[in-house]
Amino acid sequence: MPKNKGKGGKNRKRGKNEAEDEKRELVFKEDGQEYAQVLRDIILVGLRDYQDDKADVILKYQPDEARLLKAYGEVPDNVRLNEGIAGGMDDDEDGEGDDYIEFEDEDIDRI
Repeated sequence: MPKNKGKGGKNRKRGKNEAEDEKRELVFKEDGQEYAQVLRDIILVGLRDYQDDKADVILKYQPDEARLLKAYGEVPDNVRLNEGIAGGMDDDEDGEGDDYIEFEDEDIDRI
């Protein structure tokens, strides 16, 4: 008699990065929104009314989208992509570099 070997071949397991291959439409900022750099990522944040020190994360841009934003002039030219705080964002070079927003851990709400 043949041995019971299961129901057939293995199905491919779906991971959380499955849709990463698909292109999505580039989202630009609107009124009340700003771009921010957190570690190595460019994000879109919504500024809160009457709470100047708080913002909500709306979207995290993929690396190719961040490069497009920089090419379109939406993000300042002095922003270094793929580099974070360890890459020198805290160093003041010729007075520029004040175009980023610094958030503390307790200021960021979990979505």
